[in-house]
Amino acid sequence: MKAQHYLASLGLPSGDDYSLPTSTRRFADGGAFHIEIPSVEGPAAMEAVIDEAALRGVPVHRVSQGSGIWMLTDTEIEQMVELGRVHNIEVCLFVGPRAGWDTGAQATSPGGAVLFGSLRGADQLAYGIEEVVRGCALGLRSVLVSDLGQLAVLGKLKAQGDLPSDLVLKVSASLPVSNPAGARLLEDLGASTLNVAVDLSLPTLSAIRAAVSIPLDLYIESSDDFGGVIRYYEIPEIVRVAAPVHLKFAVRNSPSLYPSGGHLAGVLEATARERVRRASLGLAMLTRAEADLALPRSL
Repeated sequence: MKAQHYLASLGLPSGDDYSLPTSTRRFADGGAFHIEIPSVEGPAAMEAVIDEAALRGVPVHRVSQGSGIWMLTDTEIEQMVELGRVHNIEVCLFVGPRAGWDTGAQATSPGGAVLFGSLRGADQLAYGIEEVVRGCALGLRSVLVSDLGQLAVLGKLKAQGDLPSDLVLKVSASLPVSNPAGARLLEDLGASTLNVAVDLSLPTLSAIRAAVSIPLDLYIESSDDFGGVIRYYEIPEIVRVAAPVHLKFAVRNSPSLYPSGGHLAGVLEATARERVRRASLGLAMLTRAEADLALPRSL
């Protein structure tokens, strides 16, 4: 097809890579994979993750939060940042408020749900940028972004020194990454790490890996509102072809936690611990497969 020639001329894969080559890329610590625990909505949930990880011997490299910086007090953010510093865990907080929670109706409609994670209008964009400025002032160095325009602005602000040079810009699963061209665009805009769609095949993951150099983030188990996929047996091959990759573990058949608060405290802690247990199951899959991969550091 002519399209395949055009893609190749742009330095992009001309199709999904069914040869599944082994990725030689690695994280800075030499690991082919890292463990990410999502939906860690505050200091108490993070303490539960750290406790459960120590109990099960799970090396947690990143915790991410979905409710947004705006749903945490300065003290809570500082506590999470300090926990991350002490335990060498990246703390990634979402920005907001997002379209799904503001006054618009389209984002909550069946056909308009694709708008859910975006920032509607210049005011919302400014609010979202202010979220990042506030977080950085409190020591935060990783934010979760789901709006294309905001990513572009944050990338430029970081490049010109208005934001910390070590700030991680993590693209959310709410901003779909499902092909190599989209992945390359987000990397060019300043993304540090990419949440790819939860249901991509190994050949598609391999093609995306060929198109970008930054880490990929992939749900091994996703929540029900993201399809509820379960990919534990694929972990060894996912790591082999997509490295460096953050393996993410959500929990199916659990209630929504966003926006979070004290009224959900018990559920927050219980699901945080269960996500770590799910991660231990994933690590066991790698061990049984005797995968020849660089293991990440211990907790």
